[in-house]
Amino acid sequence: MARAILIVLDGMGVGGAPDAADYGDTGSDTLGNMARRVGGVRAPNLQALGLGNIHPIEGVPAVVTPRAWHGRLQEISAGKDSTTGHWELMGLVTDQPFPTYPDGFPDEVLEEFSRLTGYGVIGNKAASGTAIIQELGDEHLRSGKLIVYTSADSVFQIAAHDKVCPLEELYRVCEIARGMLQPPHQVSRVIARPFTGDPGAYERTPYRHDYSVVPPPGLLLPVLQEKGIPVRSIGKIRDLYAGQGITDSHPSRNNAEGMAMLDNLMADPAGQQELILLNLVDFDMLWGHRNDPAGMQRGLEEFDVWLGGFLDRFADDDLLVMTADHGNDPTTPSTDHSREQVPLLVLAPAHGPGGDLGVRMGFMDVAATFADFLGAPAPRKGTSFWPCITRKDPS
Repeated sequence: MARAILIVLDGMGVGGAPDAADYGDTGSDTLGNMARRVGGVRAPNLQALGLGNIHPIEGVPAVVTPRAWHGRLQEISAGKDSTTGHWELMGLVTDQPFPTYPDGFPDEVLEEFSRLTGYGVIGNKAASGTAIIQELGDEHLRSGKLIVYTSADSVFQIAAHDKVCPLEELYRVCEIARGMLQPPHQVSRVIARPFTGDPGAYERTPYRHDYSVVPPPGLLLPVLQEKGIPVRSIGKIRDLYAGQGITDSHPSRNNAEGMAMLDNLMADPAGQQELILLNLVDFDMLWGHRNDPAGMQRGLEEFDVWLGGFLDRFADDDLLVMTADHGNDPTTPSTDHSREQVPLLVLAPAHGPGGDLGVRMGFMDVAATFADFLGAPAPRKGTSFWPCITRKDPS
């Protein structure tokens, strides 16, 4: 049976958002700027699919006959965070942005947090996660107080050393925080940020966990579940949808584990139609937020090598969509997400070579296309590009 697969290259934008200035992101172009900074990227498989036809990327020129359909997605939701982007990819548009706290959280929020959890707080500012554990890690070890911080995104992050707050205890505290943070302080995500190590050499562990707001009605995923179509998630996907409509979840700590898990799932013959969702977080977490264009280059080239083998095994009647959820330009002074258009690559081998899908006004066109492909009711918003791919609509 036919499968639909979504691969989200987290944070891999292609610039061009008409409202970028409203978010302070004029000039941000994650893929383009990264490639220029490092002197070019080698990605022959992405090139063959048509990545260079979407956007000028040094080292990835356009091809005459791309294998995939290609275009751009322009986000219409208010915001530029992972939750907002992933929700829109599955059909749910967010009209009001989640609250952000560039100057830290109000006293009443932290006082209630301490009352409910029994822990004091240090930090309370927007900061880089790797920097703040070096800055406050010693004080955290001495005092037992938790490091609470945020970023330009709508997040309430709690960092704790595993000797002060074991992993399960940190998760318990985060669950309390998630329940506590209701409007007007309903942040998009509460994030557990465990770390370990000795003074001067603290490092994060791979056991981050995200606690997202439960999405309101409008997602495609519960619709598929009701129709008996399994939805299988890899990586942080389940967290971003708060489990809504997810049949089974497969955690991964990095890109390599996520790609290996997708290979494992694809190796099992599909007994029925299904949707598989994969988020590759390293592009955002390791290289975008840390302004590491060379790391992002290596990661993209490693993904491209894996992609070649994956495509060799890809069934003709399957559907693959590759895109991103926002930008995260590693060449700008900011270490936060950027408002950008995102690439769209769509492979449907049974329907021949690809073509140009143009600029799609809204990420939710992906959800509409998956619904069309899987024979499910269409989400309330979004226009399917499946008729274009099957040549039923030449436009």
